[in-house]
Amino acid sequence: MPSSYYLPGKGRSARVEDLFATIASRYDLINDLQSLGLHRLWKRRLIQLAKPKPHERALDLCCGTGDVAFRLANAGTHTVAADFSLPMLQVGRERFQNERIQFIRADALNLPFDDSTFDLLTISYGLRNLADVREGLNEMQRVLKPGGRAMILDFGKPTHPAFRLGYYFYLKRFVPLFGRVFCGNSATHAYIYESLMAYPAQKGVAELMRQDGWANIRIENLLGGMMSINLGEKR
Repeated sequence: MPSSYYLPGKGRSARVEDLFATIASRYDLINDLQSLGLHRLWKRRLIQLAKPKPHERALDLCCGTGDVAFRLANAGTHTVAADFSLPMLQVGRERFQNERIQFIRADALNLPFDDSTFDLLTISYGLRNLADVREGLNEMQRVLKPGGRAMILDFGKPTHPAFRLGYYFYLKRFVPLFGRVFCGNSATHAYIYESLMAYPAQKGVAELMRQDGWANIRIENLLGGMMSINLGEKR
């Protein structure tokens, strides 16, 4: 069934905000269940690729409940964890009380930071949710220092036909059941498939980064491309 939470265009942010307000309290549990715990390994790989260094300034954008921000802070960075969903931020603040993490509410398309503020930026399962992917990438590039690194973890689109068919079937037919069972509404997780279909995914994101002047662009595929990490640096 189509998701009532997916709306293309300018009105999308309000529906996404409603979505995350609905699922915030169960977000981490459902992530564990629908990925069989693999999302923890993918986030660990994200941190390995990011190579955070003590005293760097890091921004974890669309931070959700803060698990990536916590990993960055544990590596010694001064981390800003930003999200526009207050319920998600509240869960994060309750989960992680770390003096190196500052949780703030912020719009990823209009960040409240000066140009060239951060050494490192991560975004996990957030770029796909923005009303304008390119605008989000440009804002990420703006707040990074020259040479600053960006790491983008999200659902991907496998190139292998059999992988792609099975993966899309799982997302379309089975993942909405988690929404029905844990949130009382299958539309909360039917959203994942619909948003992925409209998302340029790993190859499209890499091409946008190339067009907009990012350096050292590369893709790391996970689980046959079902998940992916896009990497790039600000020139």
